[in-house]
Amino acid sequence: MNYDFREIEKKWQKTWVEQKTYKVTEDANRKKFYVLNMFPYPSGAGLHVGHPLGYIASDIYARYKRQCGFNVLNPMGYDAYGLPAEQYAIKTGQHPAITTEANINHYREQLDKIGFCFDWDREVRTCDPGYYHWTQWAFQKMFMSFYDNGQQKALPISQLVEHFEKQGTEGLNVAQSEELSFTADEWKAMGEKQKEETLMNYRIAYKGETMVNWCAGLGTVLANDEVVEGVSVRGGFPVVQKKMSQWCLRVSAYAQRLLDGLNTVEWSDSIKETQRNWIGRSEGTEMQFKIAGTDESFTIFTTRADTIFGVTFMVLAPESELVATMTTAEQKAEVDQYLDYVKSRTELDRMSDHKVTGVFSGSYAVNPFTGENIPVWISEYVLAGYGTGAIMAVPAHDSRDYAFAKHFNLPIIPLIEGADVSEESFDAKEGIVMNSPVAGKETLDGFSLNGCTVKEAIAKTKEFVTSHHLGRVKVNYRLRDAIFSRQRYWGEPFPVYYKDGMPQMIPEECLPIQLPEIKEYKPTESGEPPLGRAEKWAWDTTKNEVVDKTLIDNTTVFPIDLYTMPGFAGSSAYYLRYMDPHNDKQLVSEKADEYWRHVDLYVGGTEHATGHLIYSRFWNKVLHDYNVSCEEEPYQKLINQGMIQGRSNFVYRVNELSTAEKPVFVSAGLRKNYKDVTPIHAWVNLVKNDILDIEAFKNWSPEYKNAEFILEDGKYVCGWAIEKMSKSMYNVVNPDDIVNDYGADTLRLYEMFLGPVEASKPWDTNGIDGCFRFLKKFWNLFWDNRTDQWIVDEQEPSKESLKSVHKLIKKVTQDIESFSYNTSISAFMICVNELGQQQCHNRELLRTLVILVAPFAPHIAEELWHQLGEQTTVCDAQWPEWNEKYLVENEIQMTVSFNGKARFQKTFAANATKDDIEKATLEDERSNKYTEGKNIVKVIVVPRKIINIVIK
Repeated sequence: MNYDFREIEKKWQKTWVEQKTYKVTEDANRKKFYVLNMFPYPSGAGLHVGHPLGYIASDIYARYKRQCGFNVLNPMGYDAYGLPAEQYAIKTGQHPAITTEANINHYREQLDKIGFCFDWDREVRTCDPGYYHWTQWAFQKMFMSFYDNGQQKALPISQLVEHFEKQGTEGLNVAQSEELSFTADEWKAMGEKQKEETLMNYRIAYKGETMVNWCAGLGTVLANDEVVEGVSVRGGFPVVQKKMSQWCLRVSAYAQRLLDGLNTVEWSDSIKETQRNWIGRSEGTEMQFKIAGTDESFTIFTTRADTIFGVTFMVLAPESELVATMTTAEQKAEVDQYLDYVKSRTELDRMSDHKVTGVFSGSYAVNPFTGENIPVWISEYVLAGYGTGAIMAVPAHDSRDYAFAKHFNLPIIPLIEGADVSEESFDAKEGIVMNSPVAGKETLDGFSLNGCTVKEAIAKTKEFVTSHHLGRVKVNYRLRDAIFSRQRYWGEPFPVYYKDGMPQMIPEECLPIQLPEIKEYKPTESGEPPLGRAEKWAWDTTKNEVVDKTLIDNTTVFPIDLYTMPGFAGSSAYYLRYMDPHNDKQLVSEKADEYWRHVDLYVGGTEHATGHLIYSRFWNKVLHDYNVSCEEEPYQKLINQGMIQGRSNFVYRVNELSTAEKPVFVSAGLRKNYKDVTPIHAWVNLVKNDILDIEAFKNWSPEYKNAEFILEDGKYVCGWAIEKMSKSMYNVVNPDDIVNDYGADTLRLYEMFLGPVEASKPWDTNGIDGCFRFLKKFWNLFWDNRTDQWIVDEQEPSKESLKSVHKLIKKVTQDIESFSYNTSISAFMICVNELGQQQCHNRELLRTLVILVAPFAPHIAEELWHQLGEQTTVCDAQWPEWNEKYLVENEIQMTVSFNGKARFQKTFAANATKDDIEKATLEDERSNKYTEGKNIVKVIVVPRKIINIVIK
């Protein structure tokens, strides 16, 4: 019987569905293991071979854990909201739900062909009202909460109101947008609207004025990763910085918990470090600087208050409200021009691009220690959201301050005795003696740092600042609150209506508030978001239902929020919903949450390190504060799969011989014979082993119909390069094609065989034959394809065969646990070759091989498993254990060298001593050929390594 992969894979995929092989339920008698892939967005282009890499890696691990006896949850769903579907709707007029459904169906069909063990009964889609019910519910939970810094948790906003009624802001230690101060009587005297405005300062989900990336071409706010070099990734429209009223989530309140949580999870050091840098904890001092010539002052935050004597200029963020205050009439035109430039720059651009730009405000600040006037500049390298949006610049000890000072010819004052002030030397080291540049000058209370070490200087300055009321010691974080609203249609609607301009929550029992139908999906002519076009989009507080907008009377019927939630809203708590996807009473039941607890293995790309992973962890912590999630951290172990790059192929147009009607192409090896040659991407499907199918190429495009080809050895050989896989480079490989030509098991093996899971590697269809040949060899251990006979037998296996198989068990087990799948597959190939040479067809050993290969190639494993007479699925076969006694080496083989030149191999007993090895080697008749008539000077023996006989 030949290996008919098409029939085998079709048969078992159908059987698995019919028998619900992958359906999983909570089972208190079994250990649980939760495997999860990062939420995929189902694009219209479908999968290319790079997309399944992480899914295959996690699928292997999920299958392995199931065979180890675990109750494995391995779900899949879709992050179904997003800008691509909406832009397609604007272009075609087709509802995003229709294209999204079509994309999901195509995506599902492709996934099924690869043979994943997903429990599709648990599928979730973010665009399903049954799912976003709980996104809306969680948002309302955050709106009705504040963060208590003392208890380090979210608490109901009603508790904050109670505090205000009794004490006002006295004794308050909570997260807030700005520090407010009022008494209990002042609180009680406030009107309802003023109270709501005050509470907005403390809510975890709040409405606030913030700078955003505004894209007029798309009519919406964009996240930083949706903008590159001042234009939108989708469409290439200009993006500017704009202050807008937006929904925000107070992620910053959880900054320390987000940092601390990194110590409890098994993530790569690089991802942890990325998150730590993004959160950006720094301990420092807030200090007051007066504006020269006025009674006004402003606050700066610095981690090195001791460098106060090295300050030579101040810098404001362009968005700072101080810019308007401190810009003089003489500088206004220049400042305005600079601010227009900064509007086109995203924060990400400003953080990553270190080019020096700035403008003088015209004002000066007063150094509180020396009384000296310091010029105040404005520059994009200072961000409004970090610290206070203003810094004191110490160019002798900060690289960006140094670059700015050099560019604008500003003073640089070294603070370290004997310091080398250059671009390479900025940071003060412990133990270096400080040397105040104002020694001998009059300073505040005669304060000096002369003779102090850096550590002493920091402590001394902090104490002086606080005791003289010049500022306070403070911990700061770079992490910003998340902007949580978009001016789009295709997203989760906010369950919010507006009364007197203030947001009110639609009652929880009325959720979900479903996305309304609209006729066009772009912003209104008056600039409102697309939901402004909805006719039925008002909230009747009497009937508790959505009604027509014409009924708005602002008495009982009010307008509903026109924004929708961003992409990360639906993906922040989806792991919890997978635990209990059909529960219409709760996001997740206590029973399901207590059983599955957290994700044991999370697989996804590194590009989500500062977006999804931060927001999802924050979201989970809020839910944990309310005992909805039983775990503080949602993802225990994280594996980041690498990228599969494309292997592009090129044909070479000889320009000197070509015409528009008849282009001439030269084979790669001959192109140096011509002066003017242009490489052109050729569709990879027209090339096999770098040989071009000339007729197919001619039919590919009308412009090549009459093409001529200069061949080498009768063939046209293409050039190649490793590039990003993309349609524009014609190097996208559809997994459907690989599955059709070689089978899903071959695709799975090959993607893992390309290299370590976490490494990026090039796709090369030329190498896939090796994995296909391996599967045929594996099949031939069971079937003789010459006689079409089943050749599995009951003969006693040899020691060599037992050693081969148990060596494989050990290797594959250890490799799967360390995600070294590529070396596992190499070990499979070696073992199958060894068993073939040993002519081993022992049933028990082959049965073990089937169990071992099942996570990697489940279709062939399931087929052979049942051909061996098994009645249950191979998915539940018990993972084998290796026996060390079969791995003991009884013999060793060593190379015998004479004067360092290897001459022959000789076998010895594994426990042979140096004397035994030397004696046996010299007695070997093959040694006589090299020693006859010569003197043996010495014999060097290193057991298990070398034998070298030195002769003269």
